Order: sequence, then C-alpha cells, then structure tokens
Amino acid sequence: MSSTNQDTGRGFAFAVTAYVLWGFLPIYMKALAHMTPTEVIAHRVIWSVPVAGLVLWATGRTADLRVALCTPRMLGMAAVTAALISVNWGIYVWSIASGHALDAALGYYINPLFSVFLGAVLLGERMNRAQMAAVALAAAAVVILTWQAGQLPVAAIGLTLTWGAYAFLKKSLPIGPNQGFTLEVLLLLPFALAYVGWLVATGGNHLFAGDASDTWLLLGSGLITAAPLMIYANGAKLLRLSTIGILQYIAPTMIFLTAVFVFGEDFGRARMIAFPMIWLALVIYTVSLVNHARRLRRATRMPDIV
Repeated sequence: MSSTNQDTGRGFAFAVTAYVLWGFLPIYMKALAHMTPTEVIAHRVIWSVPVAGLVLWATGRTADLRVALCTPRMLGMAAVTAALISVNWGIYVWSIASGHALDAALGYYINPLFSVFLGAVLLGERMNRAQMAAVALAAAAVVILTWQAGQLPVAAIGLTLTWGAYAFLKKSLPIGPNQGFTLEVLLLLPFALAYVGWLVATGGNHLFAGDASDTWLLLGSGLITAAPLMIYANGAKLLRLSTIGILQYIAPTMIFLTAVFVFGEDFGRARMIAFPMIWLALVIYTVSLVNHARRLRRATRMPDIV
C-alpha cells in the first residue's frame, strides 16, 4: 500500500501534471479578461459540478458525499472552505485580468512559508531556525514591495491568506479531497446559478451570447478548475511531504515567467530585489524540509536497542 513515506512514479506524474496545469491557467484566464471575475467564478463553479460528480461516480465515492450532505457540522465546515476558495478564485481571476499576474505568482510563492507561520501561531508548532529565517526573508520582501508601491501588494497577500486558510481548514474536513471539493462546489452552485440567471436577465451574460469562443471557454472552465485539484489530491497521497514541498514551486514559477515574457508585465527594481529574496527563502525552507525528511527516514530505519 502506497503512503506519503515514499515517492511513487504515479504520484510524481499526478503532482507534476496538476502543477503544470495550474501554471498554464493564467493564459486561459487572460482569454476571459473581458468578463467580470464574478461571472468567470460562477461558471467555474457551475461546470465543475458535473466534472467532480463524474469523478466521484467513476471512483465509487458518491456514498461519502451523501453522508456529508446529511451532516450539519460537515456542511458548516465545507461552507467556510467553499467561501475561502471562491474568494481566492476571485482574487486570482482579477489579478490575471488586470495585469497583476506577478502578484499572483508572489502570493503562491509566499504561501508555503505562510503555512509554516500559521502552524506555529495556531497549532503551536515550533519553527526551526531555517524556517524562521525563511519566513523573515519573505516578510522583508513584502515590506520592500510595500515601500516601493506605497501600499501592500493586496492581491498577493489576499491569495496567500485565502489559500493558506483554505488549506489549513481543509485538513480538518473529515472527508476525502475529491468528495470535499464536490461538496464545496455544490454549496456554491445555487449562488452561481442565481448570478448567471441575473446576468441573462440583464443582458450581461457571455454564455451562448454570440461569441462561440466565449461559450467554449466558459464551458471548459469547470474542467480546468476541477481536474488539477483532483489530480493533485490523488498525487499527494503517493508522495512524500518533502517532494510535494519542492514540486509546489512549479506553478508560481510558470505564472512568473508567463507574466514577464507573455503578458509583458513590468519587473521593476523593487521586484528585482523582492523576488530573489522570496526565492532564497524558499531554498532555505525546502532544504530544511528535505533534511527533516531524511532524518525521519534514518530514525525509522534504526534498529531498536534492547
């Protein structure tokens, strides 16, 4: 039986596929930039439901979802995570559409360091010196960007906070990741349908409204939303935490490269200082993570002394 204590080729393939799909997501979202973020999110929710439902049916997990729908505590917890992920999507879509893709990359670079900080503050987990140094470097980078712009990098901070809180609370949701995602989009579905209905009534709808490319992009938004999340969820089970920690930088690196070389966003002096600081922080954090994993493996292989 596979576990997170060892890597598998299948898990590696799943995880890399998910992160590469997330890395290409800005190009897809840029094609929807003429629509409001709310409309894009509504369609991501609506068309994620059949994709997620099909996956649950194919894997025989629909019974878990039925139990969740009948459990008030689980519904309440899922409502909170659904709200957080919808806000995260909204900030992300706005960032790409408004020319702030670099802020999106920054937010997802900072996120693993924020998760370490969150664990220390909320769970009492002790940070080692390397982790403290990494978090301090990331905080200093944000200070530099804030000083240069005269305001906080709101999109980056918003993405970090919402995704970090989502991931933190998601761990407490007593249901599998695929079932949990399906439950979240089902809870968001009435609001998404109501909003799209309002757009249709007021003439602001883009689905089946004349432009075939808009229609296909909106219909496909469910697949590009649900597929990476579900592929990642299955890959994470088959990889060590240290491996996941390294692979998670694929997506923000691709977003960063897309922002600079495809979207032509300005990479000014402050970012030339701040981003290398973030990268150095991530190197320190990753080395610490890998070393910790190695120590644990050595400890488990040591024979008991009688």
